[in-house]
Amino acid sequence: MHTRAHKRALSAFACGAVMALTVTACGSGGGNAGGGATGSASSSGAASAAGKSITVWLMDGDLSTKDSDAINAVFEKATGAKVNVQIQEWDNINTKISTALAQDNPPDVLEIGNTDVPLFAANGALSDITAHRADLSAGQTWLSGLVDPATVDGKLYAAPLFAGNRAVVYNKTIWSRAGVTAPPTTMAQFTADLDKIKAANHAADFSPIYFPGEYWYAALQFVWDAGGQLATQSGGKWTGALESPAAQQGLQAWKAFQNTYSPAASRNVDTTAPDERALFAGGKTATILDTSLNTELKDNPSLKGQIGTFPFPSATAGKTQPVFLGGSDLAIATKSPNQDLALAYLKAATSPAVQTSAIVGIDAWTPVSTQLIDSTKSSLPDTSAAFFEAAKTSVGTPATPGWATIESDKSINTFFADIATGRKTVAQAAKDFDTHLDQALNASQ
Repeated sequence: MHTRAHKRALSAFACGAVMALTVTACGSGGGNAGGGATGSASSSGAASAAGKSITVWLMDGDLSTKDSDAINAVFEKATGAKVNVQIQEWDNINTKISTALAQDNPPDVLEIGNTDVPLFAANGALSDITAHRADLSAGQTWLSGLVDPATVDGKLYAAPLFAGNRAVVYNKTIWSRAGVTAPPTTMAQFTADLDKIKAANHAADFSPIYFPGEYWYAALQFVWDAGGQLATQSGGKWTGALESPAAQQGLQAWKAFQNTYSPAASRNVDTTAPDERALFAGGKTATILDTSLNTELKDNPSLKGQIGTFPFPSATAGKTQPVFLGGSDLAIATKSPNQDLALAYLKAATSPAVQTSAIVGIDAWTPVSTQLIDSTKSSLPDTSAAFFEAAKTSVGTPATPGWATIESDKSINTFFADIATGRKTVAQAAKDFDTHLDQALNASQ
């Protein structure tokens, strides 16, 4: 997913990590590039393409200029060709991409939000890069939350570039006053800790954790943690799967957790009204799930050194809950006349060297593979490393153009709020939402 609002949340994560690393500032021009290639393209790219150039669309505010320059340098050294980077604004970007891909002179490489890839792959506008996956991944295990939405009907139409995700953010001072001095590693420990915090704080406007009912990115973690799925695909047809026993178990667990530890007023709202970060910064809650510490520290600088982070523990000992990854993938326009060069750009951007030195080293985004997370995590502050660790376990959203409907109509927000508020039983809410998923995920775009 890479809507404008979510992009801002992910950018806050990157900036917060970068500020902690004192590497560089965020928000300068930059973006993600897309890459792909037809089956005839050579995965080695064009070895000598001096005098040629490719056009790459990068999104405003994602990769810093230094980061995109680093990718360009590797690409130019490998091919001799130049890169014409064009920064795109987020307003109406999917419409702009659709229009560009339909023309005879599209950009060669495009950054596309990870869950939006099926929108453009379904009509043949993106090159099939399945044959080049092994070469592009360079022996790495790509994060499921980035690559799965880009894999439509078994074919790969984009490669991952970076991710951002959520981890538990907690106030060490409030926790320690309740007798909790170390972060939990199991779900049982986590709820026991929240019980202690709840017992030690009696203010009517305080909660041990603030977890809004419409916060579907985070709520989904409980469904996935129980082994459930949003939907399954068989014979080319998608079917909502929230009525399955595993999904029902996860939804019941989420409702119990949300209702027990988050205030009743949070059951029918999202994270912005009221703003969960402001509540945390003001000491009204001891714990939230967020993509960074950046806003909290900006709102209350005195919290510096008092904030801890950890991946949300799984109900299964020794594991963490699977997370929803937001971020960007790289895709190549089918109509690009520069398939080999576009693929070479893609290879440069996803290479372990660039991911380590630029994606992490400059912008502090979560890199594209579990191995890269392990090899770069130690370079980050502990508070940032927790986000990287959480990202190692992720689940992708359904790889179908219809998923865009579910995000845009906010039916998934309402679904979780229906459960949190008790407007519907878990079973009824799941039945109704499965019906909507059946229609939306199979609709022709």
